[in-house]
This record gives sequence, structure tokens and C-alpha cells, in this order.
Amino acid sequence: MVVQRHGAGRAGAIVVAALVGGAIASAAGCGGGNSAEVASGGTADPAGLVRTAADRLVEAGSSKATTSMEMATGGTRVAIRGQGTYDFRHRTGQLTVVLPGDAAGEDGHRPITELLAPGALYMKNRGAGVPADKWVRVDTATLADGNLVTGGVTDPYTAAELLRGAQGVTYVGEEELAGVKVRHYRGSAELPAKVAKGFSRGTVPFDAYLDEAGRLCKVRQQFSYVNQGRPVAVASTTLLYAFGAAVSVRLPDARDIFDGKIQP
Repeated sequence: MVVQRHGAGRAGAIVVAALVGGAIASAAGCGGGNSAEVASGGTADPAGLVRTAADRLVEAGSSKATTSMEMATGGTRVAIRGQGTYDFRHRTGQLTVVLPGDAAGEDGHRPITELLAPGALYMKNRGAGVPADKWVRVDTATLADGNLVTGGVTDPYTAAELLRGAQGVTYVGEEELAGVKVRHYRGSAELPAKVAKGFSRGTVPFDAYLDEAGRLCKVRQQFSYVNQGRPVAVASTTLLYAFGAAVSVRLPDARDIFDGKIQP
């Protein structure tokens, strides 16, 4: 894996807000392992198993990832989808993100390349006046939601980390996901204080699916926040599979980061 950290930029969180706000406006194998504790499924402590899901991912090292973020406000629904790889030990990843077509059904958006790194989000092919060969860098520490929603995808490790605050967890049962047996848990997670202010509720309902090694294979989380005075309901789904997959992330050099004004 190649990880290089360079550069900064003044193009801030307005880019990320525009990603979600613009999308809404325009639209008017997992498996393996052998853990006796996890295998006990419904008889073990469900909350304890879910809270350690992030640790099991770090042990796995890496995986492929598919994300989906569905947003609803008023009578409008949009979906943003991403696919790529993620390194849980270094908290870096690369996703290709596809925005929805416009209200007429035209697909005029080029896929956005997103690089995820601790404290930073890099986007290429963002549009909004940014040259095609330049990256936009956003300091995720400045985002009220910790980049759980406004980046258009939920960082896979952040999604798993959120489960550390799991409460009221129940064991739903054993299911099959992509041909692999997983155990389905349902509950809510308490948001950390530093990101709770970005949402309408302090807890996030979730459905989590763990394999026999306790690794998170799928998590669906439901957020609620206000965008430009309008309530927005968000359902974020993250799928993790092909654990141990090769991950190569090279962060942009300073000269490749856009430092100009982002169009609204």
C-alpha cells in the first residue's frame, strides 16, 4: 500500500455540502473465521459483539467496499453510490462515487474519485468550477457530522466505529449475505458529542451483519439532519467483502490541490 500525505487547501466544507445539496436539487467474500463467542449468536452479549466490530476489521486489515447513501427530503429521493477498497489499519481508502442523474433522468455527472484519510477527504472530478485535473481537500474535522453523511458516502471505518456506542442491541437471527452466513443485529448507536450537533437526533438506528469472525459485512445506519432549512432523512448502507484485498492509496501532492473558489 502506498500512502502519502501532502498538501492543504482553502476549498472547505462548502464542497461537501454542495455534493449532497446539489444531488437532492438535481433529482427533484465476506466469511470465514472461527470464533466461539460470535458463533453463539443470540446467546452471547449482542451489544458487546457489535461494539467490537471495528476491532475485528482492523485485524482483517483491509477489504473491498460498496456504499449506498439514500436521501429523502419532501417528495424527493436520491441515491449516491460508491465502490472501492479500504485499509482499516491505516484508515485510508479509495472510492469511485456515482451521483444520481438530474430530474429529467439525464446522467450528466462524471464519477467522483474520493480518497479517504485520517482527518481529510480528497475529491476529484467534483465540478463546481474545479479544474478536472485538480483535487479538492476537505478537513473532515471541520464538518459538523464528522463526514458521516456530507461526503456523499460514509467512511467504512467511521461507520464501524460508530457501533462502539451501540445500545439496546437485539439478535435478529442468522441470514445469508452473498452466499455467506451472517448474524443480524439491530439497535441504536449513540453519536459522539463532536458529531451529534450535526444531526437532529443523538442516536442512530442501525442493522449490522457480522460473519463468524465478528467482522462487519454489512451495516445500514439511519441519520436525520437539516439541510438549508429542510429535514433530510438519510439511509447509509456499507457492504464489506474480500477481506485482505490489496489497497493502494496515494494522496495528492500540494500542487495538485485546488486552492481557488468553489462555485455554489
